[in-house]
Amino acid sequence: MNAIENIEFGIDTFGDVPSGPSGELVSQAQAIRATVQEAVLADQVGVDVVAVGEHHRPEYAISSPETVLAGIATATENIRLSSGVTVLSSDDPVRVFQRFATVDALSNGRAEVMLGRGSFTESFPLFGYDMADYEVLFEEKINLFHELLGEKPVTWNGTQRAPLQNVEVFPKTESGRLKTWVGVGGSPQSVIRTAHYGFRMMLAVIGGSPERFAPYVDLYRRANDQFGHETLPVGLHSPGFVADTDEQARELMFDAYKEQRDRIGASRGWSPMSRSEFEHEAAEGSLYIGSPETVARKIAATLRSLDIGRFDLIYSGGAVDAGARLRAVELYGTKVIPLVRDMLAEQPAKINS
Repeated sequence: MNAIENIEFGIDTFGDVPSGPSGELVSQAQAIRATVQEAVLADQVGVDVVAVGEHHRPEYAISSPETVLAGIATATENIRLSSGVTVLSSDDPVRVFQRFATVDALSNGRAEVMLGRGSFTESFPLFGYDMADYEVLFEEKINLFHELLGEKPVTWNGTQRAPLQNVEVFPKTESGRLKTWVGVGGSPQSVIRTAHYGFRMMLAVIGGSPERFAPYVDLYRRANDQFGHETLPVGLHSPGFVADTDEQARELMFDAYKEQRDRIGASRGWSPMSRSEFEHEAAEGSLYIGSPETVARKIAATLRSLDIGRFDLIYSGGAVDAGARLRAVELYGTKVIPLVRDMLAEQPAKINS
């Protein structure tokens, strides 16, 4: 068992457009600046990682995570900088590597990349990709990205982009290896693929009991061992919100979260979210919402039950007030994280970091 202090805590955002003081939505430009401000505060209050997601929808302002991360890099000192996720299927692996290697340089080695297929598909027609190629696009591109991580001349052939013949890609990282995660929604094939390439696994848990993902954590570790790789971290990210009291957190988040969830759900055949469903997810499921004490207890329970080494809170679910979001980040760093560490010290989990 590793030391409690090795457990990592992050915040995730998709650049949700927040509301301003009068309740109106701010501009997308303001939303991007708000994300940078929240990341700077997270750095100051001791959060380990900020992950910025990629979307191409009106309710989210960030379509180029690495550009925002570059801005954060020059305004912070310690916090690590990750995408959450980079939709590799509709991007070019060479350019992804170059952009994150550049962020790594700007941040003195703090960059990470989190690859994914994307739960939203707007980027595919936007960049001229056929959804019929959904599977092969990711399979080929993750293979090429894995080759690029060696930072040596690459020879590669596939069906979805031009071949490479003994090509070097620049800039190189100073460490010689860009830390890479894969966001996994819970299919066994995705888990095994992640282990095959020796990448870290981040579970995207947005509903239901987190304990149901325990078999995937076990599968990842067994596969990692069979592939002969070193023990690698497993992380989990889930939505939530922190305020001074449970009631305040719920009231601040419910309307914005329901509106966003129902908008997305309408395209996926989900029923509208009821208040009782929201309350059930907060009490029993994967919605980490409430006072610092409430959120800390739930995070500690998840870390124990899944035996994982990193937890990321998706703190910006919908058009929540911008000032309340800053307060949530502050409470997460100053209150929640220390409380979780204390709780785990009293009742440790087997943490693999």
